Amino acid sequence: MPGRLRARFSRSDQLTEQPDFALVGVLRVPQELSSPGIAIARRIGYALSALLLAVLVVYLDRDGYRDVQDNEMSLLDCVYYATVSLSTTGYGDITPFTAEARLINILLITPLRVFFLIVLVGTTLSALTENSRQAFKIQRWRRRVRNHTVVIGYGTKGRTAVDAMLGDGITPSEIVVVDTDPVVLESAAGQGLVTVQGSATKSDVLRLAGVQHAAAVIVAANRDDTAVLVTLSAREIAPRAKIVAAIRESENTHLLRQSGADSVVISSETAGRLLGIATTTPNVVEMIEDLLTPEAGFAITERDVDSSEVGGSPRHLKDLVLAVVRDGRMWRVGSPEVDALEPDDKLLYIRLVPGSAPGAMRG
Repeated sequence: MPGRLRARFSRSDQLTEQPDFALVGVLRVPQELSSPGIAIARRIGYALSALLLAVLVVYLDRDGYRDVQDNEMSLLDCVYYATVSLSTTGYGDITPFTAEARLINILLITPLRVFFLIVLVGTTLSALTENSRQAFKIQRWRRRVRNHTVVIGYGTKGRTAVDAMLGDGITPSEIVVVDTDPVVLESAAGQGLVTVQGSATKSDVLRLAGVQHAAAVIVAANRDDTAVLVTLSAREIAPRAKIVAAIRESENTHLLRQSGADSVVISSETAGRLLGIATTTPNVVEMIEDLLTPEAGFAITERDVDSSEVGGSPRHLKDLVLAVVRDGRMWRVGSPEVDALEPDDKLLYIRLVPGSAPGAMRG
């Protein structure tokens, strides 16, 4: 048993060195869905293309074929021979008799026959070829993935974070989910997300998810100690990535900061504050929920300072500005340090989500 466990962990630590076909089942790239009618029409097209190519090959070399009456081949004979050759093993009434014709049969007609049969029984063979298709997608994805977001953990916090990103217009192909539970990963794949099955505490799993090329990493682990380990590993692999981590207890905030987290969200205290506020000022909680819902109503967003706004006060802009980000530090509106805007500043402001109309809120 210990030997098997060591071998298992050894393989896990070398994931990035494995060939792409060995990663099928660990890394999953969603496939584009198409209707059955389109899939059938595509297969029929492939089959007809193979048949036409076979007819062309036989017709161009028709002098090398004879039928049982030793007649020369007509176009109809070529179509007949190509059809029976691709769909069956032939009837023997038309045969290649020259060496060149037989060589062409070996090199071209036989592969076309195999391709033709595969296309015709493609539905049956789809399960057998799925691994090959997935391996090709993994290879292509690993070569191209850049500036994406990696979400560690697809529990309640992870799913909510993904929903918020999708609501803000981020495409599913730009999000990678890492989790150990295949059931939740199946749900993530159903949304069109790339998934990686494995423990994010292992640096090789993070590398397989492309953390080294990621623009942002969201750590939504179920345990604070796991969040610290994941953040430490992610920061080591991606020193420039934006890392946001969620924890349960506020006393662990400094550990996340020291591990390299840029932002730390305390889930238990945030929920507790909202519960306390709701008892006296429920409308405030409703407004906060509206701000955190990306699909409708108001939303808090960020933008660069326009050239025409440089030198002015953020309090006098048409947008309702909440804070100014300067040199990586956030200042509340009203602070004397940001009373005059600079070209590299960023504004945090409240905007109306497109398609939403001001009016009554949920109640």
